[in-house]
Amino acid sequence: METQLSSPTRPSLADTDNRFLSLDVFRGLTVCFMIVVNTPGSGATPFSPLQHAHWHGFTPTDLVFPSFLFAVGNAMSFAMKKYSALGTGAVLTKVAKRTALIFLLGYLMYWFPFFRLSDSGDILPFPISETRIWGVLQRIGVCYGLASLMVYFLSTRTVIWLSIVFLVGYWLMLLGWGDPADPFSLPGNAVLRLDRFLLNDAHLYHGEGVAFEPEGLLSTLPSIVNVIIGYYAGQFVQRMGKNYESVAKLLLAGAALIFVALCWNLVFPINKKIWTSPFVLLTTGLDLTILATLIYTIEIRRWTAANWTQFFVIPGKNPLFVYLLSEVLVIILYMVPVGGGQSAFGWIGTQVFQGVAPGPVGSLLFALTFMLLCWGVGWFLDRRKIYIRV
Repeated sequence: METQLSSPTRPSLADTDNRFLSLDVFRGLTVCFMIVVNTPGSGATPFSPLQHAHWHGFTPTDLVFPSFLFAVGNAMSFAMKKYSALGTGAVLTKVAKRTALIFLLGYLMYWFPFFRLSDSGDILPFPISETRIWGVLQRIGVCYGLASLMVYFLSTRTVIWLSIVFLVGYWLMLLGWGDPADPFSLPGNAVLRLDRFLLNDAHLYHGEGVAFEPEGLLSTLPSIVNVIIGYYAGQFVQRMGKNYESVAKLLLAGAALIFVALCWNLVFPINKKIWTSPFVLLTTGLDLTILATLIYTIEIRRWTAANWTQFFVIPGKNPLFVYLLSEVLVIILYMVPVGGGQSAFGWIGTQVFQGVAPGPVGSLLFALTFMLLCWGVGWFLDRRKIYIRV
């Protein structure tokens, strides 16, 4: 991980002068929304749109992670310009190091704080044999690495055809390797079967009530396409510029992907947890639509009253760090015991925010407050021109 200190008279590569402001706002908006949906607080069920779909289906929350991958592709479209001046060996080294570091950070985040507290407060070891291998940052790292190699070494046409192969091939793999009775169910999908074959249940996520990894190995294949489409969207915006034609073409592309996704959904359900191919098309279609809306609003119409865009640009300059900070803070709050057998996280949610506004409103207030806390750290770093790069 690299900490970049920028002089006020010499903007860093993270600054909006070198990028489209709409792309920076998109990235920051994604980070803020990701923190909100990941930390709803305790004591009440959040509003339905702030929860993931139970299995098949789609909610606004399901858009967050794929949008992060889309934003990674946007950032790649700028980085690849610099890579063209490097030799192949240097490019491979850069991509491999970044991929490995992002993967390692994700793995260590799930292992943190490397010990456990028993109910009686005793410190117990957290053995590596029980750590979660796959996860959000791990998927980001792998998708970034493979997508970078594809766009660097292959022609655009080849990358597009490979992306189609990934989406269709994944569908066929789920049909062929899953339970013939219901290949898209939780117990019968091929994603679970492959992860269990490669890893034991202790290395998988247990939030579904059973051992199942929503960021599993097999479902990483279609998620590469989220990065690829984000990459070409970033390239297109840079090439075409800030104009009505760009907005119209992005909207048309987004509408086309959404239409195909909804048609495909009739035989291959939209499902975030096994990252189905229609889910990829739906989320990238929505991301293209959101990006087009931001370009129209910010770049063309200049609707930036009260400088609202700066709020989202700040976390967008340190996206991975702000996300990591939010996850680590939650883990620490869960580790701090308070009276009544509650953790600090649970106590703040139930006693403070549910006391002020019982129900889902209190849950939302907790999430927004926590997001603003993380945003404040991003603001502090930005004020000092500190940009932490991976």
